[in-house]
Amino acid sequence: MAMPHRDEDTVDFLADTGGSELLFNAKSVALAFQFGATTHPGLVRSNNEDHFAVIGRRRTNEFLLTNLPPGDLQLADDRDYALVVADGMGGRDFGEFASRMALKRMLELMAHAASWVMKFTDVDALQVRKRVDAYAQEVQRTLRDCAAMNPSLAGMGTTWTSAHLMSTDALIAHIGDSRAYLLHEGELHQITRDETMAQALIDSGLANEDVGRFRHLLLNSLGGDKDDVVAQIHYVEIAPGDQLLLCTDGLSDMVRDDEIAASLRQAANPQAACDALVSLALDGGGEDNITVVLARASQDAADDNASASGTP
Repeated sequence: MAMPHRDEDTVDFLADTGGSELLFNAKSVALAFQFGATTHPGLVRSNNEDHFAVIGRRRTNEFLLTNLPPGDLQLADDRDYALVVADGMGGRDFGEFASRMALKRMLELMAHAASWVMKFTDVDALQVRKRVDAYAQEVQRTLRDCAAMNPSLAGMGTTWTSAHLMSTDALIAHIGDSRAYLLHEGELHQITRDETMAQALIDSGLANEDVGRFRHLLLNSLGGDKDDVVAQIHYVEIAPGDQLLLCTDGLSDMVRDDEIAASLRQAANPQAACDALVSLALDGGGEDNITVVLARASQDAADDNASASGTP
């Protein structure tokens, strides 16, 4: 069965939704999620330039006073989640600063958003697309302003891969060469596309073995000299049992996709899967910082939980 996945171009943002659907979402399926995360500096680098976050948000209604009978009380309890990994670059401690600052600024923007998108419609998709673009430009300005005030920070940058989970919907925003994967019905699918010179050369017809030296040459990142940064946007439908993995290239460069899939299938819980994946990357050489964040979907609300481990 093909992965339920729609890229930006296949989403009809301006579809006629029939009026009331612009205001109300009647989707009845509500998924619960378990989360895990692990980060490790690897075996070569002395510092860890990766940063990650898993954020949960909740919108509820609470009746403080009413004379309505209990059967009339409809209490909404909407939840959504944001997952992020960022892999800094720039030498010394500047890559670490870039990924931390990008994450910090993005979280500030999310916290002060004029509205929260908690459920997904075509209208919401357009709003989220615009919001992602605006956030990326603001983070880009923040990093460039920091470099302007401190010239030693010039050249710093960071990748960015995030997922906004809204029950059965996930919206992936991606800049750089960190990755998002979906394990669906036991099969692993890479959602994002590496924005590297190596991938561009492969797309032009060169063989994988001929482009190794360009593997880490990024064509897109937050920071650097660009005025504008455009993120990839991917929309994925999530089903019970699916697992959504975000990782930096410290994992994907060291561990084959089939090994990643096997670890996700075999682990008892997301945290165990994250720890196992980092161990595989270390066994493969641990040449870079390694960060993995995992969400596992189920239909049992009691399953909602999160844990994390790692070495800063």
